[in-house]
Amino acid sequence: MNPLTEQVRTLLRHTLAAYGDSPQAAGWLHHHLDRFDEPLRVAIAGKVKAGKSTLLNALVGERIAPTDAGECTRVVTWYADAPAPAVRMRPRTGGPDRPLTLTRRDGALRIDLQGTPVSEVDRLLVDWPSQHLRRTNLIDTPGIASLSADTSARAGEFLTPEDSPSPADAVVYLMRHLHAGDVRFLESFHDRGVARATPVNTIAVLSRADEIGVGRLDALISARRIARRYRGDDKLRGLCQTVVAVAGLLAETARTLRQDEFVALSELAALPRSDVEALLLSADRFGRGDLASPDPATRVRLLERFGLFGVRLASTLIRQGVTDPTALADELVRRSGLDELHRVLQTQFSERRDLLKSRSALLAVDLVLTREPRPAAARLRTEVERILAGAHEFVELRALSDLRAGKIVFPQEAMTDAERLLGGEGGSAPARLGLPDDVGPGDVHDAATEALRRWRRRAESPLTGRASAEAARIVVRSCEGLLATRSRHHAHY
Repeated sequence: MNPLTEQVRTLLRHTLAAYGDSPQAAGWLHHHLDRFDEPLRVAIAGKVKAGKSTLLNALVGERIAPTDAGECTRVVTWYADAPAPAVRMRPRTGGPDRPLTLTRRDGALRIDLQGTPVSEVDRLLVDWPSQHLRRTNLIDTPGIASLSADTSARAGEFLTPEDSPSPADAVVYLMRHLHAGDVRFLESFHDRGVARATPVNTIAVLSRADEIGVGRLDALISARRIARRYRGDDKLRGLCQTVVAVAGLLAETARTLRQDEFVALSELAALPRSDVEALLLSADRFGRGDLASPDPATRVRLLERFGLFGVRLASTLIRQGVTDPTALADELVRRSGLDELHRVLQTQFSERRDLLKSRSALLAVDLVLTREPRPAAARLRTEVERILAGAHEFVELRALSDLRAGKIVFPQEAMTDAERLLGGEGGSAPARLGLPDDVGPGDVHDAATEALRRWRRRAESPLTGRASAEAARIVVRSCEGLLATRSRHHAHY
């Protein structure tokens, strides 16, 4: 077991022993003990029409989240792996969950609230057999800054509750452009205490990336350039871990591509390119244009599923020799940016599972100690502070946050090196050392040894200021941890 996880579990058990006579506190603490054995909880947040449900479908590989403006999109909806599909509704007034009916229409999942007003629904719980959901529970949240005050309030209550930590361990925040409202939300979700939300558990996604270039074939290149600029923005760097550009609709459609759609796109690709490009100047022209095949109804469905950019890209790829539906789907997924997002989720969230779960548990203990002060609370609070101050994972978090916020200054090359070694680009040894994932253990050892020498020199240099020297010593400890982990690995074998 991870040493940090073991410490936090022990703290939870000690707090349970002290608060066993309080049903509310005991239930809350038991819940967080159980959370250690659950998949990571990742919430998908953003403004209305940012593409949250579409991106969730792309990640899962099936159209299980409603993407229209129906009543279900106004409710927090949890998606978890299970042997068989099912959906339950949890009332806001308490009481047992109520089973609901699942149906499919046009390949998409439909959920019927059976006449229950949205205002009376706390959340929907969707069980769905999925390999992705086996590792991560995804939570679809209502749109922030919605015209409906109730809908916005629901998102705020879930993501930034006033008197308790969010039920999510991490957040993927979708934005179409960086607006002041996006910054305000990220600030509200940001650090309100050493273990609360920090850049390490927030990723920003420049969603609907294909629309940035008005459907041109180079749209995603433009979107990635903008995402790269956002990643270098000092304000945003202090609020989220990274920014990734993703064409969500293209990714969702590619993951769920049907044979009849491939046939229709092949018919389109067989036409003179100039004719197709003329039709693709606008959605209206493409839907109504004078073509014998595919017919207008089929073209409208292609637009709904792919968008102008997706239709243009898919037909171009087929024209260039992609003649297999599976190969087309793989290439569309790759170009959509979904593969990059998967890599970021793996390195920034999945590899930090123990840290993120421990953070949530410490917040739970802190909440109990604050709400129900009693003699044992002082001792337990001291233990919380000891873990936060002593666990190197949290020390790294604070240092990484201070670096990104500009509170610690190094030369640019050293700044990049420090952020990477502290886990800014992922928690694995290769990621921290800037090495390929498949690098050999000898190369890892050599790179870690060189990094340790480099940062010891900086930490001991009389030219290094006090705050920078302290940060350098934290980096030194991270390098020592890499070498110690590698030594234990070899000893084990």
